[in-house]
Amino acid sequence: MDTATPTAPPPASTPTQALWDAPVRLLHALMALSMAGAWLTAEAEGWRTLHISFGLTLAGAATLRLLWGLVGTWPARFTSFVRGPAAVREHLRALLGGRAGPHAGHNPAGGWAVLALLGTSLLVAGSGWLTYSRGEAWEDVHEALANALLLLAGLHVAAVLLTSWLSRDRLVPAMLSGRKAVPAGTAPVRMHRGLAALLIIAVLGFWAWSLSPAAPWQGSGDTRHEGAHHHKHDRDDD
Repeated sequence: MDTATPTAPPPASTPTQALWDAPVRLLHALMALSMAGAWLTAEAEGWRTLHISFGLTLAGAATLRLLWGLVGTWPARFTSFVRGPAAVREHLRALLGGRAGPHAGHNPAGGWAVLALLGTSLLVAGSGWLTYSRGEAWEDVHEALANALLLLAGLHVAAVLLTSWLSRDRLVPAMLSGRKAVPAGTAPVRMHRGLAALLIIAVLGFWAWSLSPAAPWQGSGDTRHEGAHHHKHDRDDD
């Protein structure tokens, strides 16, 4: 049975400790930057290559975050923060009643937000690839999913800010620094900075390849499907 025991709001002197490891923070930043970049380049003439690169970066970051949620540090694992409806309701009651304190990781409502954002990110990236590879039949699906992702991201930011204010838990600085106020007795976390550095190298390598002539989408611009359209007319004329 799901339970959530609220804690009293922490005093101003509550100590912080390392909680969010470097790969989690890096993947979080990559997803946010990729969403923003893909949105800015979605309708930009001649920026198709950048749009595809942002979409693939989003897909890669979301996939790695799913894997890290299975094998990563304990605060990053889904088993540590994904709870059922009863725990979410109790957390929301405590939050609105001014009784919610810091959580060792995501709170129960935030856990479901993480799953929704990861799942929708993968659907957006997948539908985008289908739009690129199979044509405009998938374009409306891709656009609808992209709008849903933007809505989820906006709600997520608003919820983080509201939760930070109601619980006096500084969530935004915690995601930037990795340090967070936590209940007493919370186990320490290894930061895995070396792994994050390897991820940065991998992302830079992908972008160097993606923007090079070797990438299959280089030079296609917005003429990929136009070319197929002209070939079809040529065959019809014959």
